[in-house]
Amino acid sequence: MALMREYPITEQSIGPVRELEGTPSWIYELDNPYLHGVYAPTVNELHEESLVVTGALPRDLSGAYFRNGPNPLHHPKNRYHPFDGDGMVHGVYFSDGAASYRNRYVQTAALTQELSVGKSMSPGVMGPFDYDISRFGIKDTSNTDLFWYAGDLMSLWYNAGDPYRLDSLTLETKAHYDLEGRTQRRMSAHSKVDWATGELLFFDYGDEAPFMTYGVADPSGRLVHEVAIDLPGPRLPHDLGFTTHYAVLHDLPFFHDMEVLRKHKYRVLTFHKDIPTRFGIIPRRGQSRDVRWFECEPCYILHTTNCWEEGDWVVMDGCRSINPMPSGQSGDGELASMLAYMRLEANAYRWQFNLATGEVREGAIDDLNTEFNKSNPIFHGVKSQYSYHQRIPLLHEGGHTLRFTGLVKYNNDTGQSTQWDYGEGVFGSEAVFAPKPGADRRSAEDDGYVVTLVTDSKDATSHCLVFDATDIAQGPIASVAMPHRVPVGFHATWAAGEDLYG
Repeated sequence: MALMREYPITEQSIGPVRELEGTPSWIYELDNPYLHGVYAPTVNELHEESLVVTGALPRDLSGAYFRNGPNPLHHPKNRYHPFDGDGMVHGVYFSDGAASYRNRYVQTAALTQELSVGKSMSPGVMGPFDYDISRFGIKDTSNTDLFWYAGDLMSLWYNAGDPYRLDSLTLETKAHYDLEGRTQRRMSAHSKVDWATGELLFFDYGDEAPFMTYGVADPSGRLVHEVAIDLPGPRLPHDLGFTTHYAVLHDLPFFHDMEVLRKHKYRVLTFHKDIPTRFGIIPRRGQSRDVRWFECEPCYILHTTNCWEEGDWVVMDGCRSINPMPSGQSGDGELASMLAYMRLEANAYRWQFNLATGEVREGAIDDLNTEFNKSNPIFHGVKSQYSYHQRIPLLHEGGHTLRFTGLVKYNNDTGQSTQWDYGEGVFGSEAVFAPKPGADRRSAEDDGYVVTLVTDSKDATSHCLVFDATDIAQGPIASVAMPHRVPVGFHATWAAGEDLYG
């Protein structure tokens, strides 16, 4: 295939463009770094058993690492944003010291429609939004998050779309995920499953009142509680937290201008530095009137690490950004705003809220630029220490695009950390904690494994890395060769072997 003569934006961001196997040919018509190199989509859906392992996979590593991400199938209708890519789930399965791999597109309603006409129909995140295409104005790609719940994988979209049910062994899309007793489907990507109870704590949000809804479903997929949350207007919350007795909701001062959206069909985000960040603590079965709102310094939060109760205090660890919309760079042309937004600046942070006095305490755990923070799910909702983050280079460190260059393990009580760099030109994925079979809250919190996917930009190969969670700095104890290049993606989850294999 013939390459474009010049790719100035891509070359400034990630280096020279070269042809890669298994890519759609149309990407070479576009100068967009999120369509080339480690971000280039794959057209292949594979199923491979008995993968080649370097080192030794622990025999008690039993379950599957699943990762979602954007994988555009058709030439974009307008400018491409990585949020626009069709969802593709990659699964690496572990059992008895061996590993297998499978990947599949999430067969969303939007993708099914586009397959029928053979082209993209969505205007994309960079607009203009078209509400004749969908009620979202753009397509729900289901490309963001996923978790195991009620016997299946649930695949979700960051913009509070319609969740999909995937078979956890075949990755085939079954249908929309409808919670029994709920009148609508919409659900935000970072809704949470409490491993201690099996409950799903979820939220959704939108541009029309009620601007947020919070709810709880039981382990079988039946709605047991849902309530509208009173917010001052449309917001873009990204995550929530939970403790044993409460959920922690986010009202963040980074949102779009509805008048601009209505009149011009563009979603223009602004960080309102004069508006405090608010966290709403609600009993798990609470009503809107029961929410206790706590004001904090203005910031944006993508992902929480964990929340728990200490007497009258509720503690939340997460990653905090005070610059969610960096300035664009010269030479980035019409992609400047998108590229700036994707340059994630955040650091590990702790908030504390006193339910008796209303006092707030907040402060940094560390100042290193990290995000995509995960922790041991057995300890979600109760006191924990450790979390596993992705090291993200800042712009002056070469981070023109969102890329993960290393794994960082934090002790969030002390701020101490250990790291392991993936290597020159090697970029990672969100890492998950895989508890050992039979582990519970009496077990050591970090007695398990950390699993991630990496892709080497030099030779377009991908590997699944397995670390001993107690000693990240020694590097992976096993590396599993993937049967093809796995594009860089978004979020990942772990499903335990007893759930997958019975």
